[in-house]
Amino acid sequence: MQYFPLFMDLTDKAVLVVGGGEVASRKTEALVKAGARVTILSPEISATLRTLWQDDVIQWIQQCYDSAFLTRNYVQVWATTDHASLNHQIYADAKLLGLLVNVVDDQPYCDFITPAMIDRGAIQVAISSGGASPVLARNIRESIEAILAQNLRVLAQFCGEKREHLKAKRPDVSARRRFWEAFLADPMVKETRDPAVLEHMYQRYLAEPEQVVREVVWVVCDADVELLPMKAVRFMQQSEQVLYHQDIPPEGLDLCRRDAERAVFDSRAQLQDLLVKARDETRCLCIMVTAAEFQAVADLRVTGERQFGSGVYHRE
Repeated sequence: MQYFPLFMDLTDKAVLVVGGGEVASRKTEALVKAGARVTILSPEISATLRTLWQDDVIQWIQQCYDSAFLTRNYVQVWATTDHASLNHQIYADAKLLGLLVNVVDDQPYCDFITPAMIDRGAIQVAISSGGASPVLARNIRESIEAILAQNLRVLAQFCGEKREHLKAKRPDVSARRRFWEAFLADPMVKETRDPAVLEHMYQRYLAEPEQVVREVVWVVCDADVELLPMKAVRFMQQSEQVLYHQDIPPEGLDLCRRDAERAVFDSRAQLQDLLVKARDETRCLCIMVTAAEFQAVADLRVTGERQFGSGVYHRE
């Protein structure tokens, strides 16, 4: 992973965009939407940028590029001119001041890159190919965007408004997480765009006593993790604790809940010791084993504990 993914707060932060053409216009519109204070440095600017400038949304320095215009007040510098040599000079000058630089469409001269974005208000999904294939990233974005609910903007705003209220009602972190999981899984919550309906459902779930339900699932996972059934993956993403054999592929572990407690084992005896405590303390427990290892530990599975397998297939 060459680039570390993060979202940067640009609210009221100074950003310099060198260039005034179509590329500068696209980047500036996105930066303004994120709340940045954008300054354009260019002798000429597009009609879009001129409108933003006339509306006092951005600042415009009507000059050709000069390193004297660079200062440490800027948190980002964007080089968007049509001249590669000039963009590279901007990059070099900015680096002398320790500034973050993006030379558009020139990955070796980028401290950061911009992903393909899905915007649902507070919910943002970013897809990046690390600069290798922007078109592929855009295609993936379109595929994901087609399946995301349109009410996410309203839903995210509602959940944000209720965070402090729920903290007072459910002081325990795990209890709050389980509340939100149940609330967000409700079909009515998934579909509605009406805040009044969300409020009604919120109060209904809040009034219901929390039921302690323990569930243990065994997942047989081998090299081809795409063969895992959807039910297994859903449970893996809900599990509070994951016990996994040392031969489980990293791709399999990546499908588990990121903040789940994890413990590795390499023998039947180790797993048996881990299970004694985990079954009593964990509400949602996932045990991941390879097909070869499952034969040695299958008798440790007790009545009621479900099993999912990645399956086996043959190609002619």
